[in-house]
Amino acid sequence: MDATDIAQDLEHVLYTAEQVDGRLKEVAAQIDADYAGREVLLVGVLNGAVMVMADLSRALKSHCTMDWMAVSSYGSGTKSSGVVRILKDLSTDILDKDVLIVEDIVDTGLTLSYLVQNLQSRGPASVEIMTMFRKPEAQTSDVDVKYVGFDIPNEFVVGYGLDYAGRYRNLRDVGTLAAHVYS
Repeated sequence: MDATDIAQDLEHVLYTAEQVDGRLKEVAAQIDADYAGREVLLVGVLNGAVMVMADLSRALKSHCTMDWMAVSSYGSGTKSSGVVRILKDLSTDILDKDVLIVEDIVDTGLTLSYLVQNLQSRGPASVEIMTMFRKPEAQTSDVDVKYVGFDIPNEFVVGYGLDYAGRYRNLRDVGTLAAHVYS
């Protein structure tokens, strides 16, 4: 699906599929250069990172391995509970491995901060973060994101893995969701 298919649901398009793809290839080239001679383990954070993880892994020119985690810092509502839970853990031992956490978006950074600490306690050679989107204005936790696709405004954004109520993840473009959809 692209923005023209759901134009009534979007306020405006922030990035087209072509812009996202181009930036992802630039980030992949930087990752290839930084990890030259080493194999990186990509750890995708479910569910939002599925699109980013698939495209990033295919854009890399070097070998990589992949694993997935599912974590949650939300209770039943839309506000963070402040408690992070691991819903699905890694099936890979990360001892002495170079780990690159792959995220769709960094918002407050609370969940990611917990995840970094958790993974670092397992003895990897390194832990770094790649996110396709980051909301600097929303960030409340001090988390160092090494690879950023785009910094975006603190608005409700959907597409390329980002969802609202489970919808819009398959939108190839990235746009601001119209208020009438969620109000």
